[in-house]
Amino acid sequence: MTINRANNRSLLQKSDWPVKDLPGLSLEEQAQLKNCGINTTEELITRGKTPEERIILAGKLQVDLHSVNKWVVLAGLARVPSVGTQYCGMLLHAGVISIAQLAQTPTHRLHRQVMRLQVSTLHSRDLCPAVELVQQWSHQAQAMGN
Repeated sequence: MTINRANNRSLLQKSDWPVKDLPGLSLEEQAQLKNCGINTTEELITRGKTPEERIILAGKLQVDLHSVNKWVVLAGLARVPSVGTQYCGMLLHAGVISIAQLAQTPTHRLHRQVMRLQVSTLHSRDLCPAVELVQQWSHQAQAMGN
């Protein structure tokens, strides 16, 4: 499958999701974020841009810094339209922590990492995203970096 970047410009708008859609957030954590005025992934990224801001946010939310760092990474990966909140957790668990890293990782290696994760956790290859989808993630991440 060939990705025509010129025809996909409209798809390359950074995606903004309700923070409740991020994988792994408990209802309590969602409520804490909402109480701090964080309702979307872009708001989370904005409020957690620097390590210092993430420390402050962790204090306000009364959660450990590791959780805030994880949420900010998930929100960042979810900016890639074809990744969104559906695949950002899978990418994080496969070792991808940024759009830049996603853009630089060769498709075949990333697909192998995701496949390994799926087989080790779900004991099945059937649920692994197709290599064409992984390639789309990479192409969109590259376009977002330019």
